[in-house]
Amino acid sequence: MTNQHQITQIGNSHAAQVIDLILPIQQLEFGIPITLQNQPDLLDIENYYHATGGNFWGAINDDKVIGTIALIGIGNGQGVIRKMFVNKDFRGKEHGLAQKLLETLIQYCKSENITDLYLGTVDVLQAAMRFYERNNFEKIEKKDLPATFPIMSADNVFYHLEIEKL
Repeated sequence: MTNQHQITQIGNSHAAQVIDLILPIQQLEFGIPITLQNQPDLLDIENYYHATGGNFWGAINDDKVIGTIALIGIGNGQGVIRKMFVNKDFRGKEHGLAQKLLETLIQYCKSENITDLYLGTVDVLQAAMRFYERNNFEKIEKKDLPATFPIMSADNVFYHLEIEKL
């Protein structure tokens, strides 16, 4: 296995690999009671992400998806981060993969005039919460989310980032 990976926009042709990465992390590693049926977006990346003005990126290593991050455009210069997952063998500062994925998404937002990013996560994902906080995301209450924010049933912690202040 090489340590070379590239981050690229991906679509439906990568759906099976995306599912194979994400579901085991959610279900087995963190015990989150979520199924593929709860996440129809994973089967239709192009309509759920690309068609909204958002995008979906994969970190590819040896032709395999090892990390993902996605953006849903919700209008009014706002976007929602979804599907931020990294294979456990590629996590940590020594790889910097999560950081590269987030930076790719933020650069895209800047180019598309998306000034506010939101996300929902699960309180069991403590490392993810620390990662977002280190990257200047501020914890907000669910009631402070935009009306167009697509809430996932498992989400119980929410964050906001003002990109123009970066």
